[in-house]
Amino acid sequence: MTTSPVPELLGQAGLRGRVAELREIHAAAERGPGDRATEVQHAKGKLTARERIELLFDPGSFHEVEQLRRHRATGFGLEAKKPYTDGVVTGWGTVEGRTVFVYAHDFRIFGGALGEAHATKIHKIMDMAISAGAPLVSLNDGAGARIQEGVSALAGYGGIFQRNTRASGVIPQISVMLGPCAGGAAYSPALTDFVFMVRETSQMFITGPDVVKAVTGEEITQNGLGGADVHAETSGVAHFAYDDEETCIAEVRYLLSLLPQNNRENPPLAPTADPADRRSDTLLDLVPVDGNRPYDMAEVIEELVDDGEYLEVHERWARNIICALARLGGEVVGIVANQPKSLAGVLDIEASEKAARFVQLCDAFNIPIVTLLDVPGFLPGVDQEHGGIIRHGAKLLYAYCNATVPRISLILRKAYGGAYIVMDSQSIGADLTYAWPTNEIAVMGAEGAANVIFRRQIAEAEDPEAMRARMVKEYRTELMHPYYAAERGLVDDVIDPAGTREVLIASLAMLRTKHADLPARKHGNPPQ
Repeated sequence: MTTSPVPELLGQAGLRGRVAELREIHAAAERGPGDRATEVQHAKGKLTARERIELLFDPGSFHEVEQLRRHRATGFGLEAKKPYTDGVVTGWGTVEGRTVFVYAHDFRIFGGALGEAHATKIHKIMDMAISAGAPLVSLNDGAGARIQEGVSALAGYGGIFQRNTRASGVIPQISVMLGPCAGGAAYSPALTDFVFMVRETSQMFITGPDVVKAVTGEEITQNGLGGADVHAETSGVAHFAYDDEETCIAEVRYLLSLLPQNNRENPPLAPTADPADRRSDTLLDLVPVDGNRPYDMAEVIEELVDDGEYLEVHERWARNIICALARLGGEVVGIVANQPKSLAGVLDIEASEKAARFVQLCDAFNIPIVTLLDVPGFLPGVDQEHGGIIRHGAKLLYAYCNATVPRISLILRKAYGGAYIVMDSQSIGADLTYAWPTNEIAVMGAEGAANVIFRRQIAEAEDPEAMRARMVKEYRTELMHPYYAAERGLVDDVIDPAGTREVLIASLAMLRTKHADLPARKHGNPPQ
């Protein structure tokens, strides 16, 4: 890490000599701090910044920006260490032929810590991504702010956060956590659309284990505090977690193939050999008629979407609801579905937050939303009420009501109470609502309704249990039969489950040119 690049070449005369000098300088910048530093990185189970970039982009498509940038800081020995790139590689390339911007921390240089020049490079590439209208991927592997540069480093983070916010809903932003991310640095990934993590090698936390122990007395490891599994299952900070970097970055490429370049474009269409009119007779046996029997909604989704392929977001957090990106007839859709095999598919605080954010993402990037309902209601309990289920549930309601993309809802079995309304019912703006002949739409289940409505008759009957059974049957027959909502125009059609795929694809084709405007306003004030 010298201040003068290649002294022995500086005296060469003529353009050919200068080109040779230039090539050597670029080669030195690409090599970085040397083989030893690379070996240390590999020993930790981590790739280098440039190896990660090679995995992300189409071969030969990467163009680097400001490769020869160096910091200008002095003091604490910095003046003697001025490596090229200043610890971050920035540029653009293509993923399946479409432009994507990237910045990648190089942990081998200053531990990937952010200084003034480092931050300025990131600011520039973020501005370029916003101007070009192309996705931004950050490959994070840094030790936080460069302490030797003091407040200048902290100001650099502020510039990143401001740009994350400005880019939100304009271009897709993907954060890939491939090393430590502590303190204020963790807020940039939190502001982006998706967070990927790798087990064992990546961690995110505001205060590390040492600080936690000093303040609370709790002892915990870095992975136990902020590892990939913690954030994928408990906190919900990470949308995806993988065992190795290669798989992780391959999935980033797959995600990018499902997203538009920006908010002014539609997601890319993809040809499919899966017939639009393919019948799914398996569904007739997959979903039990008895509303109390669980089943796996993921299997329903597999039957409906092209080739059975979908990418589930937040798969291991709030498992009672599924949020996934898939294709129907080659068109990308966002799927929100209750999961009956987890908490019976109820809506709770975490499920409401998870689905609300996903609905907002789909709406921001012109992705139609298909909602699959089988929901018994909101989860009752003191913890839920005291935890704010009202305002958290309202987030999902607000997200759906505010969404202007094509919206189709399908009621498979039960849809009770407020949860039915919140899950994109026709009354809050769903464009089309379908139901299977197993649907039950009501304020509550027949048993609960009968106990309320016929409380006196049941209490006064000679045989209360027989009276209760008769009243439950009567209520179900009168108000919960499969065609009750359709007769009142709250369901557009009751359909054959086996023909659901064809109905959804035809409906999406019709809605492709949908245009809807929201009232003029600076922005709404969604529930927090």
